[in-house]
Amino acid sequence: MNSTVAKNQTSGESHRIEYRVLGLSCANCAREMQEEIQRLDYGEDASLLYNSGRLLLHPAVDLKQVERILKRDGATLILPGSSSADGTAAKAASKAVSQKSAELGNSSEPHEHESRLGIWLLVISAVLYGGTFLLDVPNAVQIASYLTAIVLSGYTTFLRGLRNLLRLKFNMDTLMTVALTGAVMIGEWKEATLVAILFGLNELLEGYGMNRARRSLSALLDAAPKEAIVIQDGREMIVPIARLKANDIVLVRAGEKIPSDGTVLEGTSAVNEAAITGESIPVTKQPGMPVFGGSINTEGLLQVRIDKPYEDSSLAKIMHLVQEAQDKKTPTELFIDQFAKWYTPAIMILAALVMLAPPLLFGQPWMKWIYEGLAILIVGCPCALVLSSPIALVSGMTRCARLGVLVKGGVHLEQLGKLNAIAFDKTGTLTKGQPEVQREIAYVPQRFYTVAAALERGSLHPLAAAVVRYVAARTGGNSDVACCCEPASSGHGRGAHGARADGAQRDDGWAHPAGLTTLPGVGVSAEVDGVRCYVGSEALLAQLSLGGEERARVAADLARLKAEGLTVVLAAESARVLGLFGLADELRPEAPDVVRALHRAGVARTVMLTGDHAAAAQAIADRSGVSEWHAGLLPEQKVAQIQALAGRGSVAMVGDGINDAPALAAADLGIAMGQGTDSAVETADIVLMQDHLGHLPRAIRIARQAKRIVAWNIGLSLALKLIALLLTIPGWLTLWVAVMSDMGATILVTLLGLTILLGKDPQTAVGSSKLQVSPQR
Repeated sequence: MNSTVAKNQTSGESHRIEYRVLGLSCANCAREMQEEIQRLDYGEDASLLYNSGRLLLHPAVDLKQVERILKRDGATLILPGSSSADGTAAKAASKAVSQKSAELGNSSEPHEHESRLGIWLLVISAVLYGGTFLLDVPNAVQIASYLTAIVLSGYTTFLRGLRNLLRLKFNMDTLMTVALTGAVMIGEWKEATLVAILFGLNELLEGYGMNRARRSLSALLDAAPKEAIVIQDGREMIVPIARLKANDIVLVRAGEKIPSDGTVLEGTSAVNEAAITGESIPVTKQPGMPVFGGSINTEGLLQVRIDKPYEDSSLAKIMHLVQEAQDKKTPTELFIDQFAKWYTPAIMILAALVMLAPPLLFGQPWMKWIYEGLAILIVGCPCALVLSSPIALVSGMTRCARLGVLVKGGVHLEQLGKLNAIAFDKTGTLTKGQPEVQREIAYVPQRFYTVAAALERGSLHPLAAAVVRYVAARTGGNSDVACCCEPASSGHGRGAHGARADGAQRDDGWAHPAGLTTLPGVGVSAEVDGVRCYVGSEALLAQLSLGGEERARVAADLARLKAEGLTVVLAAESARVLGLFGLADELRPEAPDVVRALHRAGVARTVMLTGDHAAAAQAIADRSGVSEWHAGLLPEQKVAQIQALAGRGSVAMVGDGINDAPALAAADLGIAMGQGTDSAVETADIVLMQDHLGHLPRAIRIARQAKRIVAWNIGLSLALKLIALLLTIPGWLTLWVAVMSDMGATILVTLLGLTILLGKDPQTAVGSSKLQVSPQR
């Protein structure tokens, strides 16, 4: 790296370069190495991220010094290329997820080789120890055998600890080195050998536990496609995904991954979106439908227009969020880091007091209390305590990511496990965000359907599209025209109807209107079979010539539908009303099951917040099963409701729209639907990538499991150490007990953290038996 960069260039004026680091098996050691790197020139903002095995550095930092610091603790820096690439190249390498995936896979091989070598050395040491312990051999042979076993299993620890001791740096390697040296000096060869072997095994287990959690998360990188087939000027070209641009046309064959988010131009196929949504059931994709980068084309040939460059695609964002999430420390972890910083020196002082005070003050034998002091050094290793949180939290975030629930940090996973109230936006969250006909009152049924379909079929309005879908389902008509239209507005006003006014004749089995005109704020009017007809809101009644009895009947039916929370669309001729449609935003099929599952998971209050009118809100609340609801709310009023809920406990907000972003930010935890607006997804702490609520209860159970395990780990770590230390009072603490206490705590912490990854996640979400795959998705 160029060391001639001007000294006045601050770290904030240039981006940091990302490197992979192998061999990080100790969180406390990683913290200490980070502090050393930060003392280098330009290193003040360096970050050594233990959970994900990454190092973020200013470009001007001397890499040779960094490598020396890492090497002292057995870690290796992996450069992003064959040479010390410049800042731009390194940034490009860090952005290219596919390169990162390949780099991770290739660079892990040397470390795996070192791990295998370490295992063999431990096995040989254990055989030497066991044979010498059991067989009757001369004393000189015993000492030589024990010394060989110590060197094979503990030489790396000894050398690191010796360097630390010379620099007055006190960590677990320093503790082990002092303990080994002391045990050898007082002739406790058996204990010294056992300390070396078991500590080596301890380090391997620590490394395995964290690497297992890291590999589970890095497996998400395997979803990243590496190349794409781009069609240019009628020719097919294979290009790296990093070179894809918006509006490129790519070809995706069966079995291949879609390279980036886009829209299907040609072809029909089933696409597996599990990498994005966590749902294993393939979704049928047709021309005009969106697709996600990283999803797998399982059947036919697709031609896709790229809508976003890869670094902006859903999969790239997921990977970025997951990677960032690994390294966000929770309050628990930050406390443990600070605790460990003072804990190790305190243990050194305590051990010195145990060694010196009894002989000097009370005339006790020196050898006995030196032995006790050495045992305290071993007990004092902070490994288990430091590992209490990260393995469990990374495992929990990984398990959630498998479900398609993206948790943006361990702190949010902890918060998810504490929830006692969840507030839901109504539209697009508890409901589909798409109106559907719920009720009809037909006075002249056949004519009612004919007129409604004829006038609404070309409209861009979501209410019109819902009417056409309903009529098509009831009559077997063709609803393609309406179903492929994008809603122009989500409001109920009919002024922006956007209907076709050309009266074009189409031979598709539907009646065709003539002279179709828009009635601003009311609806539309046209001639059907030579008769002037109308479709629109109840405001149309003022333009019709109805008898008093008929007007009263229609008014009563209108009032009844509105009392049920339905929006009314009526169809009429000049002198009679043909019928009424009652429409409402359709409840998500999984919502009632999800709400029940949340209550069973310990969420005491489920609250619906909506800007809709009270009748519509009550109808959805009754059907979904939420414990309370509030209607007619503006965005700032939703924030006020969240703040009121937060005053009585930990609260999450689930939403999908721009108007939900303030409430998402105000809640203790913001949860966004994956297909919601960018502002909602960016503001949220958790994203439901499958765009339904089905996996939320499962994610909460995982978070609560992780929270319990972190608490158990901290308790076990401290309890075992405390018990061992108390044994020094009667003088019962031995090196054997000390090693088993320290190693036992580390093994328990590691295994408990990894239990979160055990078990097979269900392929179906809560309420998924009722979920329907919509061809419009």
